[in-house]
Amino acid sequence: MGEETDFIIVGAGSAGCVLANRLSEDPRNRVTLIEAGGSDARFFVHLPLGYGKLFYDPAVNWMYQTEPDPGLAGAADHWPRGKVLGGSSSINAMVWIRGQAEDYHDWGKAVRGWGWDDVLPAYRAIEDNEAGEDAFRGKGGPLFISANQRGLHPLVPTYLEACAQAGLRTNSDFNGADQEGAGVYQMTIRGARRNSAARAFLRPAKRRQNLRVLTQAMVTKVMIQNGRAVGVEYRQGGQAKVLLARREVILSGGAINSPQLLQLSGIGPAEVLQRNGISVLVDNPNVGRNLSDHQGINYTWEMTVPTYNDVLRPWWGKLWAGMQWALAGQGPLAKSINHGGGFFRTDPAMTRPNMQLYMQAFSTLLPKAGERPLLTPDPWSGMSLGLSNCRPTSRGSIEIRSSDPMQHPKIVANAFSTDHDVTEMLAAVKYLRHLAAQPALAKLIKRELRPGPEIQSDEDLIADFRARSGTVYHPSCTCRMGDDPDSSVLDGKCRVRGVDGLRVIDASSFPSLISGNTNAPAILMGWMGANKILGK
Repeated sequence: MGEETDFIIVGAGSAGCVLANRLSEDPRNRVTLIEAGGSDARFFVHLPLGYGKLFYDPAVNWMYQTEPDPGLAGAADHWPRGKVLGGSSSINAMVWIRGQAEDYHDWGKAVRGWGWDDVLPAYRAIEDNEAGEDAFRGKGGPLFISANQRGLHPLVPTYLEACAQAGLRTNSDFNGADQEGAGVYQMTIRGARRNSAARAFLRPAKRRQNLRVLTQAMVTKVMIQNGRAVGVEYRQGGQAKVLLARREVILSGGAINSPQLLQLSGIGPAEVLQRNGISVLVDNPNVGRNLSDHQGINYTWEMTVPTYNDVLRPWWGKLWAGMQWALAGQGPLAKSINHGGGFFRTDPAMTRPNMQLYMQAFSTLLPKAGERPLLTPDPWSGMSLGLSNCRPTSRGSIEIRSSDPMQHPKIVANAFSTDHDVTEMLAAVKYLRHLAAQPALAKLIKRELRPGPEIQSDEDLIADFRARSGTVYHPSCTCRMGDDPDSSVLDGKCRVRGVDGLRVIDASSFPSLISGNTNAPAILMGWMGANKILGK
């Protein structure tokens, strides 16, 4: 019959690590965390700028690929997701963005108990913010957040000056009273090392006798008997195994793996399950639907002043940067590539920002602008300004291809499939050129490299961003919460409708996509989800 535990958590990612920590605080709870990947004890995981290497490393990455997407000129997009302790928090760009208060007002309308006034105390409890405590930031929590003010590239003040010249004010805290403006991103970096969910939440919890962590263990099915989740089947070391749950099974595999596992277990759209020979236990057409993601693009310029290209291109520059990091915890390797950023409105009539900015004193002319640099920049001084849409209206889906749990699911991104998203992105890319034309930057720019000055008409700009845009790695909402059972998978306590003892707590649970990077709200899901389980 297999071993027994109280709580089974499937997936040691941003939410799963938090759940393991919070649920094991009570020594009476026996908690087992199951992760398909392995240890995060890897050099490029802990080196902040090393994430460029991890985006294409199957040892720590699911390496998903979407279906060819008409919205991206027929391209199949690369979707990295963490397959390692810490999940995607171990391979991401480490930007800490909660989203706008209005995003959580929307959540609160969709599902009671998840509005801004509900989540703000949780965020403050989570954080140990280097910038100190105020009405929005937290201090003394388990997750250290770097204020990221030291060691910035000299082009960052120039970028901020150009933003001000364009009418975009400086914002010292995107997680403060409001999000609009240009500034410097806070980072999940501590002591010049990545501060993943595994480092901040799981590592302290692993000292407890009542927490067991299984790695290289692939869960293949949730076992459901008489309408209740009673355990999971998994494979480890080439063997099929069973683990039983006395209390609950919690899926925290993320926006791709969680709906995939529900469907493999007989919970999802009846037509999809029957087509793949799976018995339908709960017919819920929302499982795997409502896929939401941010799409991004970079514009790139050759500069007349040195950038990180000049440092990281030659071997001796890499060596010097490595010594700076190893000996002093400083230099370009000690941070994400996105030193500066911001949020702006493509239409002044809007009540809040709808676009996110990324400033990189770095360039690499890869086939798709959304792809991450592999620590090998262009052989000239280059700078990129990027952006992504905050609240796209395009929706995709996740579906299993067969009953084989080892086969990657079918991912239909449907990028730029609405007129709204196309019109919004067209205005946004024009704004990138508007920023570059401001005196502070214009005097330092030698030429535009991508898309190039010949791309001017609306038709050409649209064709360019369809050809060069891609995910910014924020898939969400595929098992979304909601008070309306006809349009959701979960109730307000993250419980799967139609099955007892089963919850989904991760980015797939979001009622809607938030305005910005999704690691912070995924960690929030773990914290709030634990509160729901523990009755707090």
